[in-house]
Amino acid sequence: MDYRKKTVVASVAGLTLEGMDIMFISFAMTMIISEFNIDLATGGLISSLTNVGMLLGGIIFGILADKFGRVRVFTYTVILFAIGTALTGLATSIEQVYLFRFIAGIGAGGEYGIGMALVAEAWPKNKQGRASSYVSVGAQYGVILAALLSAIILPTLGWRALFFVGIVPVIFAFIVRKNLDESPEWLAAQKDKKASNKAEKSKLTQLFETPRTAITTISLIIMATVQIAGYNGLMIWLPSMLQKSQGLSVSGSAIWTISTAVGMIVGMLTFGLFLDRFGAKRSFGLFLIASACAVFLYSYATGSIGVLIGGAIVGFFSNGMFAGYGALIGSLYPVQIRSTATNTIFNFGRAIGGFSPILVGYILQNYDMKVAMLYLAGLYCISFIVMLMLKKDDLGNASSKTI
Repeated sequence: MDYRKKTVVASVAGLTLEGMDIMFISFAMTMIISEFNIDLATGGLISSLTNVGMLLGGIIFGILADKFGRVRVFTYTVILFAIGTALTGLATSIEQVYLFRFIAGIGAGGEYGIGMALVAEAWPKNKQGRASSYVSVGAQYGVILAALLSAIILPTLGWRALFFVGIVPVIFAFIVRKNLDESPEWLAAQKDKKASNKAEKSKLTQLFETPRTAITTISLIIMATVQIAGYNGLMIWLPSMLQKSQGLSVSGSAIWTISTAVGMIVGMLTFGLFLDRFGAKRSFGLFLIASACAVFLYSYATGSIGVLIGGAIVGFFSNGMFAGYGALIGSLYPVQIRSTATNTIFNFGRAIGGFSPILVGYILQNYDMKVAMLYLAGLYCISFIVMLMLKKDDLGNASSKTI
């Protein structure tokens, strides 16, 4: 296996394990709430603190990866979220659950951007879109893996045993450390830095160093926020929306989830090809407009077939774009701050966008499904407008442009 394929395999596996780790809490939530005798709001704080940990970990480990190397720090992030996950199974109070999930979030938040940076530095510019899409699909593999493990472990061994599985990624981390060399592009940049003997500015400061760079960074944070807000709003609330509006059963909503997930996977792989062929501006523009239309029109879907096909179409466009952010951010920022940029931008989006389900819940409580879907469609329109505000040189072709 050549170096390029190794980076993809390592990054896919890392994101799969991260996705599995994050989903464990969703499947185990009912049991945790029952054991610690807490209300739903207190239980929901577990996910909120995990997101805060992701933001902090994304910034810290992004900076460390740019300074000390991708592979070394990548393995540290995997070990940290594995330990945090396993410790969750030992928690004796809800406060300990909060702490251990925060620790797991710190590790998980650092892993994404470093893996994407590795891929961006290993693959040629005209193939980074599809390589990024291969990695992004890993999150969906993690959801499937978590569902299978939960179905097997929860009924017989309980929720604690499920989290003990989280120690397995430690083995993966050692395998990566042993078999994957450091990024050649990063090593070359380190040699250049030593040769120039110049004092380096703060990694975070460099994301806002010039007005143009600042606009690009803020715009990408807004786009990432919309991406996460749209996904969370759809996946958390749509099953219950459909159960209410279409009389869908719980098993029927599970089939909808599978249909939508399949649409997402196909959308990601397709978007990667679009990104390499047509560039970021056209690819994101097409998918953002299509997402806005598909989400709004979906509120008029009727019948089981229409709901399933419509869900797959919504998933195809709305989450297909997720595959492009790693390649896009990786191509817009130089190697010296690439991990910092990817982790900071996407984890800010993750932290802010994570509040979207609260607003969707409020809309559903006071209005109806059509208003909720109009809100989600509006998010994609905002992202489209923000993208248009970026200069053509920044987004003209993510496969060849850098800041």
